[in-house]
Amino acid sequence: MLEDLPTAASSRTEWPTAYPHGYAVVDVETTGLARDDRIISAAVYRLDERGEVEDHWYTMVNPERDPGPVWIHGLTSEMLEGAPLFTDIAEEFATRLEGRVLVAHNAVFDWQMIAREYARARIEAPVRQRLCTIALSKELGLPLPNHKLESLAAHFGVVQRRAHHALDDARVLAEAFRPSLRAAAAGGVRLPLLECRPLTEWNDSPVPRQSSGYGGYRPTGWRPSRKRPACPYPNPGRYEDGKPLKQGMRVAFSGDTSIERELLEDRAVEAGLHVATSLSRVTSLLVTNDPDSGTSKVVKARQYGTPVVDEAAFGQLLRDVEPADE
Repeated sequence: MLEDLPTAASSRTEWPTAYPHGYAVVDVETTGLARDDRIISAAVYRLDERGEVEDHWYTMVNPERDPGPVWIHGLTSEMLEGAPLFTDIAEEFATRLEGRVLVAHNAVFDWQMIAREYARARIEAPVRQRLCTIALSKELGLPLPNHKLESLAAHFGVVQRRAHHALDDARVLAEAFRPSLRAAAAGGVRLPLLECRPLTEWNDSPVPRQSSGYGGYRPTGWRPSRKRPACPYPNPGRYEDGKPLKQGMRVAFSGDTSIERELLEDRAVEAGLHVATSLSRVTSLLVTNDPDSGTSKVVKARQYGTPVVDEAAFGQLLRDVEPADE
């Protein structure tokens, strides 16, 4: 295990002054992957600026509904019945996160689940930045066969004991993050930090109680049910570099974004753009912070020659969208 490895190398490394001063390595298990799913367990390993473990914390959470895929996370309705509600653990969870960079594997998922739970509780999550270990492994050029946590763990010799158990997943990630962080520091690598914007919307509709089977759960939706109207403007074609966006352009999104995806899509729709769920030959623009990824949208964008910009550039373009032709 990594605890047994010598740490002399880290002491010789001149630590970048711009690096964060502390991290909260997080894993949450959930009732599912949708916007209205709930957290059923959470774990946090607090690390100092060089990745050394300070302490760890774990709790189960009663989602007040069907626990979802028990065959994955192993938490049944009976096990969760006496667990605290999220509102009961929100303050303790917050103390574990406060003033630290949230670190997770596929961090956008963990952050959005956490942000939604805090929004439901009408509390602001004390997280301002997150770091995805998938993105960090790409920055370091690690020779991984894929981006699963088990592959990252195997690369650093970390033994996983209970996959999909929040505490063990967080431990594994903390042990794999420490050498990743040191390698980044030694190589002067800029950490792929993204902003975390707390949500300010929540759904006050009743939440379904736990039922005896997964199929008994019917989602209520994170926001009030709505369907976006069709874009009223014709597609003027592809975006051209150096020119403004134009109403009616078809925009697709791929990968992690610092602003929650749905809020970013809302801004695009309000500006008169057509938000596309897939990428085709008529897509005007792809927005992604990871243009080198192998997602289907990025691959198709390369094939079709679709222009690609990152989230920051897209945000600038949204400020001055050209009106559609009359």
